Amino acid sequence: MLGLVLHYATGQSMCGYLQEKVWQPIGTEADAKWLIDAEGREVAHGFFNAVLRDYARLARLLAHDGAWEGKQIIPAQWVIDATTVLASETYLAKAEGGFGYGYQVYLFPGSRRQFALLGHLGQRILVDPPSKLVMVQTAVDEKSPEIWRLWSAVVAQFG
Repeated sequence: MLGLVLHYATGQSMCGYLQEKVWQPIGTEADAKWLIDAEGREVAHGFFNAVLRDYARLARLLAHDGAWEGKQIIPAQWVIDATTVLASETYLAKAEGGFGYGYQVYLFPGSRRQFALLGHLGQRILVDPPSKLVMVQTAVDEKSPEIWRLWSAVVAQFG
């Protein structure tokens, strides 16, 4: 539904809108794409594809609350709202598998603001805004807890 709303509100495909508003301003290397359904529409609820370095650029943008090299690309307050459980919505703090849930992002438990974008079969973008640390995994590895241990160790040491 959100994909259709975006399409009719902007007159652009999701890929075209993303390219203009985010991808070009952060200097990505390749086009980002969504899977196309049988009717020729982008599948908005998932199946987003980009190259690893561009996923890292997106993570960096999010770690800086939507700012890229001094320019605000995404409104900072929207990024903060999307990645924070509000006091009035504490039921979202433990939405799935120990994670909270924001605007299509998974929120780490605890008082430190950290979040993840989780893809099918284990693709992950992990973001720690306080330290500006990011980590991207594109390997197929849905069940292994090792990535979470690695992330925790990296944040503990460098965050």
